[in-house]
Amino acid sequence: MRVNVLGGGPGGLYSAILLQKRFPEARIELFERNPADVTWGWGVVFSDETLSGFEQADAPSHDAITKHFARWTAIDVLAKGELIRSEGHGFCGIARKKLLELLQVRARELGVRLHFATERTDVEALASECDLLVASDGVKSIARAKWEGVFRPSFDPRKSRYIWLGTTRVFSAFTFSFRENEHGLFQIHAYPFEVRADGTGLSTMIVECDEATFRRSGLEGATEAQSIAYCEALFASELEGHRLMSNRSSWVQFATLKNERWSHENVVLVGDSAHTAHFSIGSGTKLAMEDAIGLARAMDQHPNDVPRALAAYEDERKPMAGRIQTAAQQSLEWFEQAPRHHRLEPLQLVVSLMTRSRRITHANLRLRDPALVTRAERWFESKAGVTPGERPVPPMFTPLTLRGLPLSNRVVVSPMCMYSAKDGVPDDFHLVHLGSRAIGGAGLVITEMTNVSAEGRITPGCTGIWNETQRDAWKRIVDFVHARSHAKIGLQLSHAGRKGSTRALWEGADEPLPEGNWPLIAPSPIPYDPKKGSQVPREMTRADMDEVLAQFVASTKLTLEAGFDLLELHLAHGYLLSSFLTPISNQRTDAYGGSRDNRMRYPLEVLDAVRAAWPSDKPLSVRISAVDWVPGGFDVEDAVALARALKDHGADVIDVSTGQTSPEAKPVFGRSYQTPFSERIRNDVGIPTIAVGNVGDFDQVNSILLGGRADLIALARPHLSDPHFTLHAAVAQNHPMPWPPQYFLAGPMPPPKA
Repeated sequence: MRVNVLGGGPGGLYSAILLQKRFPEARIELFERNPADVTWGWGVVFSDETLSGFEQADAPSHDAITKHFARWTAIDVLAKGELIRSEGHGFCGIARKKLLELLQVRARELGVRLHFATERTDVEALASECDLLVASDGVKSIARAKWEGVFRPSFDPRKSRYIWLGTTRVFSAFTFSFRENEHGLFQIHAYPFEVRADGTGLSTMIVECDEATFRRSGLEGATEAQSIAYCEALFASELEGHRLMSNRSSWVQFATLKNERWSHENVVLVGDSAHTAHFSIGSGTKLAMEDAIGLARAMDQHPNDVPRALAAYEDERKPMAGRIQTAAQQSLEWFEQAPRHHRLEPLQLVVSLMTRSRRITHANLRLRDPALVTRAERWFESKAGVTPGERPVPPMFTPLTLRGLPLSNRVVVSPMCMYSAKDGVPDDFHLVHLGSRAIGGAGLVITEMTNVSAEGRITPGCTGIWNETQRDAWKRIVDFVHARSHAKIGLQLSHAGRKGSTRALWEGADEPLPEGNWPLIAPSPIPYDPKKGSQVPREMTRADMDEVLAQFVASTKLTLEAGFDLLELHLAHGYLLSSFLTPISNQRTDAYGGSRDNRMRYPLEVLDAVRAAWPSDKPLSVRISAVDWVPGGFDVEDAVALARALKDHGADVIDVSTGQTSPEAKPVFGRSYQTPFSERIRNDVGIPTIAVGNVGDFDQVNSILLGGRADLIALARPHLSDPHFTLHAAVAQNHPMPWPPQYFLAGPMPPPKA
C-alpha cells in the first residue's frame, strides 16, 4: 500500500505514524511546504481524556510527548479587579514546535518518508500516485479546494479579532482576564506550555476583542510591534514585567469550517482541512490527532477496501467532531459577547464562563471544585434574600418575587396544549393535569395557550376564556392549586391567527380540519403552510384589530375573576400577535407593517390594554419567539428591541422561546439551545426571563440559573414524564421540601404535626 500525506502538522504526522505502525510494509510519504522547524502559533493544550487515547494509539510517541508537558489544574479568572481561582481541572501543554519535533522523530523511526520545504500543489497527481491521500493541509487546504464540489465546505466567519502571542511569563493556571479601557473590553486566554526546572518557561497568550473595540483601538493596520506594545501596556499587570513575543502574529478573525463530506475516492480530509473548533474550548491539534486515530482504526478494520474504510472513518469521526464544534461554537459566542457577560458580578461571571459550552454543568463543576460552587450558591441565595443555613440552597429552590407575586422556587410548568377541551371549557383532565403538577412542587404552573374567542383557537379542542362558563371551570382549577399546593398559577392568553382551525397535534400538526373550518385573520393574507393546505387568512382591518383588542381585555378581566396569579400574553410561535412581529407573515404597507417599530405597534397596543385591565400588583409575562430561524426573519436584535419595548410597556418577565413562526424554520437544536436568547435579553434589557427549550434535568436548571442566563426555567416534556419533577429534584439534592401530607410515605420526611 502507498499512502501520501499532504501537510506536516500534528494531524498529518500522527496519521503517517499510526498508518505506518499498522502497515509496516506500506510506503508512506509526507509532503510539507514549510521547513521542518517552522510552525505558526505557540502552545498546544490537551486533556487527560485525550492523552489516554494517545497512549492507546501509540505509546512511544505518547511517552515522548508527556515528558515535555507543563501541567496544571487551576483556572484563574480576573474581572473587575477581582481574581477568582477554580481548582480541579486537569490540563497539560506543550510547545507546538516541540510536539512537531517529537512526532517527526517518531515518524522517521517507523520509516515514514518526510519531505519538508516541498510544495505539492498537483493534488490530482498526488492522489493518483497512491492508494490513499491524507489531506491534512489546513483550513486553506488545496486538496479540499480541488474537490470542493464533492466536499461542499461551509465557512462561518466570526466578527471578533484575536492575536496569538507568546510570553516569558509562566502562568500558573489557565488564565482568563478581562480588561476595559477607553476603547472597549479586551480579554486574554493564557496558559503555560513550557516550564523549566529553574521556573522559567513560556506561555501562550491570545488577546481577543470585538470588532467595534478593535476599530476604536486603532489596531487595524498596526504592525506586530505596535500590537505587542498595545497589549503589553493593557495587560501589564498580568505580564508582571515580562514581554510578549510574536510568531508571524497578526489580528485575525476565526472561521468555523464544516464539510458535508470528508472523503472522495481515495482522498480523505483530516484536521483543519475537515473542521475547525474555536481555541477557547479545545485544541484543533487535539481534533486533528483524534482524526488520525480514527482514520488508522478504520483502515485497520478495512485494510483492502479504502472507500469502505474512509466511509467508516467519516461515520465515526464526523459526529464526534460535530459535538466538539457545537460546544466550541457556544464557547466562541460566549466570548464574542464578553462585554455583556462583563456586566455580571465577578463570581457569576466565573460560573457563566465555566459552563459556557454546556459540557460542564453545575453538578460537574461541583465535582471539580466544590468550594467554588458553594461560594457561588451562597452568593446566589443572598441575592434571593435567603437566610443562610447549614448548606446553601440549590439555585432552583431559591425564591423569586415578580411584582407582588412571591414564588417559592424557580421551576415553571411550561404551557402545553392538551387539545382536550370542549367549547373552550377545561374539564377534569385539565384539573388533574395542572393540579398534579402543582402538587409536584413547581413554583409556578402556567396553563396551555388559552384563547380569547372561538375563532382564536388552534383546534376545536383548545381552551378559551371568553365566557363565564369557561371562567368558572378555570376557577375550579385555580382554587385547587391554591388550596392543595404551594404553587402559583398563571394563564397564557392568545389568539391563533393564521395557525387556527387545525387538527389536534396527534391527528396532524398544522393540518386544516377535514370539515367545520372557521375563517382566519392575520396581518397579511399569507397562509401558514401552503404545503399542508393551510387556509388563506383575511388581512385584518382596523375594525378587526379593535375587536380582537377588546377580546383580549375581556378575557383579561375573566382571568382575574378566575383568580389567576399571573397572566402571560402570547407573542410567540406564529400566532396572531406573533405574526405581526415578523416580516415573514407581516407584509402590510400601512402603519402596522414594514419597519420593526411598525410591526411591534399592534402587539404593544394589546399589551397596553391588557396591562391596564390587569391589577398593578400582579405580574404580566410575555412569551416571545426570539428568532424565526429563517433568513430575513425576526432575529435576536429584533428580540432585544421588542423586550425593551415590552418592559417599557409594563411587562414584568419575558418568556423566551424561538421559532414556530414559519414551516421553513431551521432551528439549531441542542441541549438548552434557546437559553442563549434568554441570557441575551435578560442581561441586555435588565428584565427577568424564563428560559425554555430542551432543558431536561435539575442539573441544567441549576446551571442556567447560577450562570445568570435566566431567572425561571419552564419545563414541558420533563413535566409530562414526571409531574413530581420538582419534588424528586429536591430529594436528589437533599433539599428539604414538604411533600403533600397524603404522599408522605413516599417522601423524605414525615408530614408536619397539626
